[in-house]
Amino acid sequence: MNPAFRQACSSISRQLLGAGAETQAPSRSAASPPRCGSARQVGEIDAVASAAGSVPWRPLGELTADDIRGGLEGKAVSQIELVRQGARHLPAHASYTLVTGIPAREPLLTGSVAALVNGAVEAFVRAAAIELPGRQRINAVSPTVFEESLDAYGDTFAGCDAVPVARAANASVKSIEGHRTGQIFLVEQWSWGRSNLRTSRSVCHAPHGPGD
Repeated sequence: MNPAFRQACSSISRQLLGAGAETQAPSRSAASPPRCGSARQVGEIDAVASAAGSVPWRPLGELTADDIRGGLEGKAVSQIELVRQGARHLPAHASYTLVTGIPAREPLLTGSVAALVNGAVEAFVRAAAIELPGRQRINAVSPTVFEESLDAYGDTFAGCDAVPVARAANASVKSIEGHRTGQIFLVEQWSWGRSNLRTSRSVCHAPHGPGD
């Protein structure tokens, strides 16, 4: 995941919870998922926010089964495990904020695995929201490409309006401090605070083909 996003989330969590209140766990594969032992080490945890996960960006014809499994394990299964384990260990008022991205709603060249993985996480968020115990909540933050990452992606996000990483971190605050659950908080130039995919606008200004 973008290091600037992780750093921004860490900074905000320290502001919200106080110095020393933040706990970080490394992202792992499904074969060796993160463990919730941290809850026993630091005491009661009120919120879990994920800034982890990576996916391969390769043309569809060049993808391997390992690419697909790696993308699912690296960004989908790892985040789902945080929630699955947390549901048993965290208090009744805890919240989970996962991270997805614009490939879940905008087709991009070489982004087939990214679309699969981000879409899977968003579908899980909506489904898990009605099953979590107590008053536990779950949301996802779904940003477009970050300004800080444009150079690394080249032309992949051509025509997409980039946003500063701080905006995605602020969306995490909205998820943690608010009261909504099962929501996908879009972070894009057009979002105007909307969190419903059905009312969001496209941010990739690609020309439509015949009949579109």
